[in-house]
Amino acid sequence: MSQTPSTPATPGAADANIPGMVIIGGGLTAATAAETLRAEGYEGPITIVADEAEIPYQRPPLSKGFLAGKEDEDALLPLPASWYPENNVTVLTGTAATALDPGAHTVTLADGSVLPYAKVLLATGAAPRRIPFPGVELAGVYTFRTKADSVALKELLSAGGHKLVMIGSGWIGMEIAATARELGNDVTLLGLEVVPLSAAIGAELGGVFVNRHQEAGVKFVLPASAAAIRGTDGKVTAVLTTTGEVLPADIVIVAVGVVPNTALAKDAGLTINNGIEVDAALATSAEDVYAAGDVANAMHPVTGTFARSEHWANAIASGKVAAKSMLGRAAALDDIPYFYTDQFDLGMEYSGFGALTKDAELVVRGDLAKREFIAFWVLEGRVVAGMNVNIWDVQDAIKALITSRRIVDTVKLADPQTPLEEI
Repeated sequence: MSQTPSTPATPGAADANIPGMVIIGGGLTAATAAETLRAEGYEGPITIVADEAEIPYQRPPLSKGFLAGKEDEDALLPLPASWYPENNVTVLTGTAATALDPGAHTVTLADGSVLPYAKVLLATGAAPRRIPFPGVELAGVYTFRTKADSVALKELLSAGGHKLVMIGSGWIGMEIAATARELGNDVTLLGLEVVPLSAAIGAELGGVFVNRHQEAGVKFVLPASAAAIRGTDGKVTAVLTTTGEVLPADIVIVAVGVVPNTALAKDAGLTINNGIEVDAALATSAEDVYAAGDVANAMHPVTGTFARSEHWANAIASGKVAAKSMLGRAAALDDIPYFYTDQFDLGMEYSGFGALTKDAELVVRGDLAKREFIAFWVLEGRVVAGMNVNIWDVQDAIKALITSRRIVDTVKLADPQTPLEEI
């Protein structure tokens, strides 16, 4: 077990015999929760248990600027390394939590040591979904989730000239495909949707992103996945698709979604429901146990339904709410979900309730052909989601429309000459 920083001796630092706040996970949610606990005045012990050999880091740059070589490792850190010792927060890196005992209020670590807790936050995140394609064990086949994944692929892709087959046409798959193509690699993308991203934003808007990729030379085989990954001497050489095509490849990346890391919670008897089920305050079914980030399936006060979000903004919002709830303060995860993407020269921001867009009317303000527009999803006369593409400084207005729940005039909504604030 490694520990970064070494256990501080100052008051308020972690002490194995003093139950404090224990945070299991090494991502943005964990960092945000620790920072919020201190900002809210908590002076007791805080211990972060991170199974990767890294201090807490955030994931969005991994498939964007960091992978492209436009951002350095500092872009991955929500808090500088110095923040933790300066604020008497102990980070145990390369350390797995193997058992949670809500009755005894203890967490057992892989080396057998036991941490008592007053409150514990499960921010265990998610792991790449693994599909047992024949040949998935070959050298040159990667999943994409961690800093180590991004570092390895950055080194390969930055040289250019590789033949990459991307299996998966979601946001991560499309972002990596764009970055790899910009770095001078041949890219072919497989996806189960007829139009990538259509499950999230519909076929018409998904087509905007697909067209930009095709202009840049990305090839698509749709709808299709891998029937098998072929190789020679243990190294990948091609992908056989479910449509019967053989695609030459020396790099294959599988990005077909993630699965929440619920094993620790399940073994502890917590309620599991597409993640760890929590209320709006992020409390689990066990007393003094909370969950946040990718792993938490939270009841949203606005929609009245459970929702699990894997996006950056949710990691921050839920980390703050969990910390306040752990301190016994009134808090609820009622933020409007938000995410963003960068693909070639397409920059996009999205706010809203994706679960409500299925039966909503799509209203577009701007020019799809020029790739400068705002798209709104209107359900029963109200805006439930909005997405701006290459138009900036409108997120506050979009969120205001969603929050207000007022009936809108869709003609004015589509008219670029009508200020959003006047709708």
